[in-house]
Amino acid sequence: MSFFKKFFNDVIRKKDPVDDTVKVKGQPKPKFYGTVAPYPNFSASQDAVTFQSAIESKEVDEDVIIAILVKRSNEQRQKIKVVYEASTGKRLDKALKSVLRSDLEDISLALLMDSVHYDAYLLRKATKGFGTNEDILVEILATRSNQEIREIKMVFQEEYQSELEEVIRDETSGDFTSALLAMLKANKDESKEIDNNQARKDAEILFEAGENTKGINVSTFIDILTTRNALQLAKTFQHYASVSDVTLPKALDMELKGDIEDCLVDIVKCSWNTPAFFAEKLHLAMKGHGTCDDTLIRVLVSRSEVDLKKIVQEYRAMYDVSLQDDILKDTKGHYEAILLGLCGPH
Repeated sequence: MSFFKKFFNDVIRKKDPVDDTVKVKGQPKPKFYGTVAPYPNFSASQDAVTFQSAIESKEVDEDVIIAILVKRSNEQRQKIKVVYEASTGKRLDKALKSVLRSDLEDISLALLMDSVHYDAYLLRKATKGFGTNEDILVEILATRSNQEIREIKMVFQEEYQSELEEVIRDETSGDFTSALLAMLKANKDESKEIDNNQARKDAEILFEAGENTKGINVSTFIDILTTRNALQLAKTFQHYASVSDVTLPKALDMELKGDIEDCLVDIVKCSWNTPAFFAEKLHLAMKGHGTCDDTLIRVLVSRSEVDLKKIVQEYRAMYDVSLQDDILKDTKGHYEAILLGLCGPH
């Protein structure tokens, strides 16, 4: 698969990660790589009035609606919703739904949801109806923190009266189910510590469970890939290359097929470079004829306050074109404007 080269051919030479924190009041805090930050001098009441005016005017003012949505943090949008409902007696999401259409409606409603409810909604959508969207299940569970996964499970139960684990068991099968349930346990090491001896040991275990045996011991791969922290896994991948003639994802490609292969490879990608993982998702969504707007909306909305700035940088490095330029080629109108607004300065 061609994406292996793009993601992993330099994994052995990958430098050890630099310190990605800043000091805030003497305490280390993660650097902010989002493109949407809290709006200064924020007034929920003023924004609610502005929304009402834009929605109820003779010609719906989409420009005003977009300007507020992309320049307010998610927490600020939640406050606007509360004030809007209190002052108008109407829900803001329903008001927007009544005046917006198509992709602009979809992304606007997504931006009005808090992150946990949005993830729960995406998982419900991925498992409801005919067929299951396996890529979305893996994307969310592999890139959310333990606490986020616990909150998602709780909200999913409240909103849809079903336990997420039971839905996964009903809608998926085999080793793929086992991998998803392992991620749902939310017991992944989230420290920044690297144990070099453990990494070497894990690499040897993975080699024995995969290439150096008839068949493949999938449970061993699932256990290691879903419990080690990202930096630890990156070190493990480096050691794996020293005991094998191929990189770990290439080995997975050789030994596995179907959903479980895609699942484990995506976990490896996320561990090595999460922004690059999402950059590839966005590129594939706009590559060739047609555009997968669901992917554009899902990634830009969910990562806008996490690491979208890094994703934009990775996109240019990987494809020699800016994400914004590709969006300009593939979309138009107000929908294009709101996507570009989320991406930040061009």
